[in-house]
Amino acid sequence: MRIAFFDSGLGGITVLKEAMNQLPHENFIYYADTLHVPYGTKPKDDVKKYILSSVAAIMQEEVKALVIACNTATSIAVTELRSMYDIPIIGMEPAVKPAVEMNRLIGRRVLVMATPLTLQQAKYNELVNRVDDMSIVDSLPLPDLVRYCEALNFDETFLYDYFQTQLSGYALEEYGTIVLGCTHYPFYKSIIAKLVPPHLTIIDGSKGTVKRLQEQLISRSLFSETGSGDVLFLCSGEEEAYISKMQRALQLYERMDARV
Repeated sequence: MRIAFFDSGLGGITVLKEAMNQLPHENFIYYADTLHVPYGTKPKDDVKKYILSSVAAIMQEEVKALVIACNTATSIAVTELRSMYDIPIIGMEPAVKPAVEMNRLIGRRVLVMATPLTLQQAKYNELVNRVDDMSIVDSLPLPDLVRYCEALNFDETFLYDYFQTQLSGYALEEYGTIVLGCTHYPFYKSIIAKLVPPHLTIIDGSKGTVKRLQEQLISRSLFSETGSGDVLFLCSGEEEAYISKMQRALQLYERMDARV
């Protein structure tokens, strides 16, 4: 049986890669809802329907656990999905809590980059209100970045200009941590790192998510030590072309991840 990873598009590949690193003897499914990508700029009710339909398709496979490798999808549907399926379902949330803990004692601020829809959700705002007791968290919506990632746009000159424009209103010397609150955004971690002061730490939720996944597998006696790390790619749209793109994105991210 396989562990499934679900996202609207390519972003969840960053979480899949972390699982491949931490759980090398598991086998995986990666499912992208390519008919409806991106989620982060669409109405909540529509996105919820897309998520439920995609997960129903995933459950036709032999799946022992599901990772909702998308902060937006987690905030909208993870509770309902857990009530529908009797397997471990691991969601994601922006890594605000560890970022606040890292910065509250040193007096620096935290900048959360995420999709507009994630930042609008009650789940995100409740998280910030719960952990940000010193009001050090700022939120930056980046609606275009998912689209760039889906187009495999990693042109450094173009992206330097893009990020410089987006960050121009922030006194970055006042910040200690940037949180990448969308799973597409780690594809751009190395570019962001070159543009911000060297003291800034850039984090995302992948490691914590995979750690929770591993704990759930062990607690339910589902942990495997015999798999080969095989990945089965599936999607809701034009399968052949997008599967090739997913494979290419994983290869690109493996190289990026090795450089960071």
